[in-house]
Amino acid sequence: MSPLGGPATPRTPGGGAGSDHPQQQQPPPASPRTPRPAITLTAPPSNKRRRRGAARSSLRAIRAVRALFRSLPILAPACRFPGVIPRHGGGGGGGGGSRGHDGHISGASRTTGTLFGHRRARVTLAVQETPGSVPILLLELAMQTGRFMQEMGAEHLRVALECEKKPPGAGAGIGRTRLLDEPLWTAYVNGRKIGYAVRREPTEDDLTVMQLLRTVSAGAGVLPADVVGGGGGGTDQGQEAGDLAYMRAHFDRVVGSRDSESFYMLNPDGNNGPELSIFFIRI
Repeated sequence: MSPLGGPATPRTPGGGAGSDHPQQQQPPPASPRTPRPAITLTAPPSNKRRRRGAARSSLRAIRAVRALFRSLPILAPACRFPGVIPRHGGGGGGGGGSRGHDGHISGASRTTGTLFGHRRARVTLAVQETPGSVPILLLELAMQTGRFMQEMGAEHLRVALECEKKPPGAGAGIGRTRLLDEPLWTAYVNGRKIGYAVRREPTEDDLTVMQLLRTVSAGAGVLPADVVGGGGGGTDQGQEAGDLAYMRAHFDRVVGSRDSESFYMLNPDGNNGPELSIFFIRI
């Protein structure tokens, strides 16, 4: 037997260098996964800082009102007050005067709202103070993203989220829970009950979505599934659920009371496009 054609070994299957059998083929390398961006989102201001700022504003308002009443006996003989005070924003009756020419509601705070999710997975609402900050609210609705985007095709879309007040004596934390910190909500879309909405903490996939959309102030589009993953369920689940669709816009946040808040979407192109309103109510 020729030394070039010796018996097969584990390292040379089918014979030596002179054998006609091809060498064992290695499996093709896996396609590289698109690297995730580094998370550089800024933290929102703490609740304590927010409460201190609100307390200072309230004290300043009370002092200003007191000073005004003290000066009224002196100013009244010399001043004439007009009988009609024009509304902010000009003409248009029936409450239309509360909005400016750009649609912004006077007295409301401007926030960034993002609705996103894989088309066959549940849609998530993220509320941020700025597009580059960590969400202050992340709410998962019991409705598929594709179905919700279809509902957005209507002229008006109203999302109502209701939760129950705790009865007196239910615990020491009564009255201390902020409205948006409630964990569970009953959700309605245009008056139709769709199930529940659950507040949750942002996952790595959620923060990746917010990071990719950091420079987007308003708009809609699709993000590839291999970048954003599966919304907490892994990359394979994300690819099976399809690419991730998103819609981002500015929202006016109106605080009615400690038990009611509203978010009104502002269309970037004026009055054209669908209207989206989100109501949080504790009853």
